[in-house]
Amino acid sequence: MKNPLGRMTLFLIFFIFIFLIISYARGYRFNFKNKQVSSTGILAISSSPKAAKIYINGHLKGVTDLNITLRPGNYTIEINKEGYMPYKTSVVLKGELVETIDPILFPNNPSLSPLSNLGIVRAIRIDQSDNIILISENDSDKDGVYLFNAAAKPITIFTPLKLLVSKKKLPVDLSLKNSEIIFSPDYKQALLELSSDNKTILNTYLVSIDVENQDPFDVSSSKDTLIDAWNEEKNKEMQKILETLPNDVQKIASTSFQIISMSPDQNKILYRAIKNTKLPLVINPPLIASNQTKESREIGLKNIYIYDKREDKNYKIADANYNEANLIWYSDSKRLVFKDNNKISISYYDGTSRQVVYSGPLEEEFFAVNAEGKLLILSNLNPKSNILPDLYLVGIR
Repeated sequence: MKNPLGRMTLFLIFFIFIFLIISYARGYRFNFKNKQVSSTGILAISSSPKAAKIYINGHLKGVTDLNITLRPGNYTIEINKEGYMPYKTSVVLKGELVETIDPILFPNNPSLSPLSNLGIVRAIRIDQSDNIILISENDSDKDGVYLFNAAAKPITIFTPLKLLVSKKKLPVDLSLKNSEIIFSPDYKQALLELSSDNKTILNTYLVSIDVENQDPFDVSSSKDTLIDAWNEEKNKEMQKILETLPNDVQKIASTSFQIISMSPDQNKILYRAIKNTKLPLVINPPLIASNQTKESREIGLKNIYIYDKREDKNYKIADANYNEANLIWYSDSKRLVFKDNNKISISYYDGTSRQVVYSGPLEEEFFAVNAEGKLLILSNLNPKSNILPDLYLVGIR
């Protein structure tokens, strides 16, 4: 071999070069002040909308989206954009790790857009879907039960509002306002329970959710049998959800969790505790770069929690007296939507960074979120002219 020393030198330089690239990629930097190589971490900061100013410990560092290399330590991050509510959080940055910060900045003055003009007495969410049941009873020919598709675009050949049952097809002495709806496990059918003015259930009809019911089928005599069958099917579905949990958690969850809902991505469980217990650690030590928010593995009776299957983390979300109907998932599975009196707020799924996004007129206790992350409410913006509220889209995105 010719010039073996030269070849070895080239190989040595090559390996040193590769080593330096890998070390740099893992966050190692030369500290000129201390004259030594030390590890760093990376803050990957993005936002929606983009081009928001980034402040770290009070100093402007640029605008989103931006990756910032910093030494390990505690940092306070603020993200501001004119016309939007500011976002602020604190992180503990560790060497060789990337900490992702990706807030949604909500507008200070969200827009309101009308979606119906029926006069709505009831609105009911259909699970985590974009479908909503609207009930109109305004002494008009349009009175009835409707299916509203919140995912429909403003410009479309298909109307987002579909009549399911016309009140004309029902006995005249029954009230739609006092009706109750029980959905089948697949949400393709529902029981429509109609009451008299004193709220006594008189008739129950089986209706299809995807077509107009020209001749509603009265199942009053077999209602209990049908409900029992649906409940049995729902229990089987809940059991399938529990079977996806780690074995040690599954044993406790089967006797201690009353599942409220799954996140849209199916990785997190929102539940109410039905007894005091403690969740064992399944992933110990925790995953690298997992959520830094303090957990609540001591579970208190009737409190509301979220269990993250992917990271084996458990967070307390609300106290025992909180109405679970006022708590739903946001469309991205990273956040929750809360309703407290006439205020609607959004937080991360671990309960942190909670912000009020709407505090305007709100009626009938209804709120929902569509797939685009926009809020839907019932409101009456002109009560002098309109007796009943209608469905509105709140432009928080």
